[in-house]
Amino acid sequence: MEALIQSKKVSFFRQGLQAGISIAVGYFPVALTFGLLARTTGLSLFETVMMSLLVFAGASQYISLSLLTLGTGAFEIILTTLIVNIRHFLMSTSLSEKIEDDHPWKKIVYSFGITDETFTVISVQNGIVKTSYVFGVILISYASWVINSGVGYIIGQILPPFLQASMAIALYAMFVGLLMPSMKKSIKVLYLALIAGALNSALLFTTSISEGWAIVIATLSSALLVELITQIKGREAKVNG
Repeated sequence: MEALIQSKKVSFFRQGLQAGISIAVGYFPVALTFGLLARTTGLSLFETVMMSLLVFAGASQYISLSLLTLGTGAFEIILTTLIVNIRHFLMSTSLSEKIEDDHPWKKIVYSFGITDETFTVISVQNGIVKTSYVFGVILISYASWVINSGVGYIIGQILPPFLQASMAIALYAMFVGLLMPSMKKSIKVLYLALIAGALNSALLFTTSISEGWAIVIATLSSALLVELITQIKGREAKVNG
C-alpha cells in the first residue's frame, strides 16, 4: 500500500515537471537578460544567483536592479518589493482552496515558488491538485530561473564593453515591455502608470526626497488613488443603474 502511494506521488510529480516545462522555457530569455543586467549593475555572480535563489520574482528583481543603480537603500528596496508582490497574498489564498491539505511545512516550501506563471498552471487543473504535482511545476520553473540567471551573468563577461554598457538601456526597455501588454488589456493599469510617473517626477523635482522613497510613495499613492476612483465609479454605476 505504501509503495502504491509513493508511486502515485512520483507520477503526480512527473506530471508537474511536464506541465512546468513551458514555464521553464519562457523563463529562459527573461532570466538570461536579468543575469546580463545584474552584471552591468555591479553585482557579482554570487549575488546575482543568490538574488534569484532567495527572491524568485522577475519584476521585483528587475526593479531592484534599477533601485540599486540609483543608490537606493535596502529598506526602500524591500518595501518596493513587498508592494509589487502584494498580489501573492491573493494568489496564495486562492491556491490554498485548490491544493490538497498537507503538512504546514510543505505549504511553506511551495508557497515560495508561487509566481504568476506557476499560479496559472496550477489553478487551471481540474479538481484537487496534489502537493507533489505543485512541487514538480515549481521545481523546474525555479531551476530554470536560477540557472539561467547565472548563465546570463557569465555570458555578460564575454560580451564586448560597448554591448555591456548598452544593457543599462535594456533595463528600461524591459520595464516598458512588461508594462505595455497590461496597459493594452486594462485602462486601469494605464492610469496607474501615468499617475505613478507624474507623482514620482513631482516628488523628485519639488522635494529633497530620495529617488528610492519617491518610487515607493508614488507607487502606493497611485494604487490607492486609482482604487478609490474605481470604487467611486462603481458605486455611481450601481446608483444610476
